[in-house]
Amino acid sequence: MELEKKILKWALKNALDYQGKADKNAVISKVIREDPSLKEKAREIVKIVEEVVARVNLMSLNEQKALLEEIAPELIEYKPKVEEKKLPPLPHALRGRVVTRLPPEPSGYMHIGHAMSGILNYVYAKMYDGKIWLRFEDTDPRKVKLEYYESFRKGYRWLGIEWDYEKNNSDDMELFYEYAEKLINKGYAYICFCKQDKIKVYRREGIKCEHRDHSVEENIRFWNNLLDGKYGEGEAVLRLLGDMSSTNTTMRDPSIFRIVKHPHPLHGSKYIVWPLYDYAVAIEDYLCNVTHVLRTSEFALRDELQNYIRKILGMDREIHYIEYSRFEFKGTPVSKRKLRKIIEMGLASSWDDPRFPTVEGLIRRGIMPEAIREFTLTQTGFTYVKREYDWSLLYAYNRRVLDPTARRLFFVPDPVELIVEGLKSGEIALPYHPTNKELGYRKIRYSNIFYISKSDVATVKPGTIIRLKYLANFRIVDIDLNNNKVVSEYVEGGPSESLQIIQWVPKVEYIPVRVLVPEPLYLDEEEINNESLKIIDGYGESNIIDIRYGEIVQFERFGFCRRDSEKENIFIKSHE
Repeated sequence: MELEKKILKWALKNALDYQGKADKNAVISKVIREDPSLKEKAREIVKIVEEVVARVNLMSLNEQKALLEEIAPELIEYKPKVEEKKLPPLPHALRGRVVTRLPPEPSGYMHIGHAMSGILNYVYAKMYDGKIWLRFEDTDPRKVKLEYYESFRKGYRWLGIEWDYEKNNSDDMELFYEYAEKLINKGYAYICFCKQDKIKVYRREGIKCEHRDHSVEENIRFWNNLLDGKYGEGEAVLRLLGDMSSTNTTMRDPSIFRIVKHPHPLHGSKYIVWPLYDYAVAIEDYLCNVTHVLRTSEFALRDELQNYIRKILGMDREIHYIEYSRFEFKGTPVSKRKLRKIIEMGLASSWDDPRFPTVEGLIRRGIMPEAIREFTLTQTGFTYVKREYDWSLLYAYNRRVLDPTARRLFFVPDPVELIVEGLKSGEIALPYHPTNKELGYRKIRYSNIFYISKSDVATVKPGTIIRLKYLANFRIVDIDLNNNKVVSEYVEGGPSESLQIIQWVPKVEYIPVRVLVPEPLYLDEEEINNESLKIIDGYGESNIIDIRYGEIVQFERFGFCRRDSEKENIFIKSHE
């Protein structure tokens, strides 16, 4: 029996190391290495090893892990930290001279795409002993809110990103005006009175606007009228003199200033003429001494325009652009339009909903910043090819972060009552973690009546022997799922690869637990998933009441869950 136990533990260990399939030769090698005296009996143990390996390979990964946790938890490896990956060299980078930026537009809450881009900019800056800016692109008063600024600050800090400098583009309005007048005086900008629809058509078809022919003096006068508030919104814009025949449509006389008569959260109603994105960012990248712009590929056509703006303003220092495909996840759009639609429909009440890709939503879902960082550095490639990531990839990294330190507890979803006749009452001390002894032990008092998950006995026949993890074996006598009751009898013995191992909760002390399970928000590009948040009710062991708000634990054979309420036993499932 002792020999079979030795073989079993190494078979389970080998199976877990190789996706559930143990190799008999590897197991024999481990068994003999542990006990060299068995070398003389090698031929005898081969048959036993073959039988044990065959049984182990029929088990699921969860079953293999549960059994190994009971008989030899010291063999289970939990990596203490995620290994840092290296990014490819940054083109044209000089040590000590690299400057990158975090350029959020505070028009919504920070999401995972912002997080991943932020990690790239930060890691590259630090890789070359450079500097990084947090620079808010806040020149659209209608979109900007103070809570959005803070969302990014908190989000970057949560990710471990430390910036060297911080500023708001809106603080440089007077400087933007000064540069605009230089463009007008040089003949590179003019006031256009066309309606927006006409401007769009002309730009699309490459037709020059008649207002292009205004003299510099006229444009200066019109510009001053603009600043003095003599025109209403949409009546006039300042456009850059570009190339209406360019194949790059961004170069076709783009608007660089427009009228927005709406108070700004930082400046109130002091300004009514606001710069557009390309103009403001071109100037700010120069003023901030940015050397490398790392951003997603939808901005690629704007490189030429921003370089052109700096060139005609005499800002001739070269800035290197590195673009890559957007960070998108299946079923979870980062589009504010689509997320807002979910809220308007009443499917979600706030932007920190655990189904949302916002940083606030990710935190509630139990995603760790270390996992996002490692995922980003591993998966990112500088390619324009569209990539849509599966959440399971990120979950794999998150699991590696949580496994070494997350406490284990019992939770029974969809519970049915189990009576184990012949089992005496008692108390058992169980480890909070199979190998991390620093997490300590918890005590569970029990009688002979338990709650187990209905799914664990739904297809089981009377006579089947099952094991309550860490506690006892029982043989099924009668199953009455209509009344949620199972009757069994106690059976002597310990864990075995032939026995199903299940979690349990004693009836003498249990607490009701509710778990929210996030699912994809969208079934395809436009179809909303109305069943995107499932609710699972069940019973948990009494020690669950001691879990701290925000703590992430593992409900055994169910998944990692984060406590989402300070007063109620409500959890959000992260993943399995």
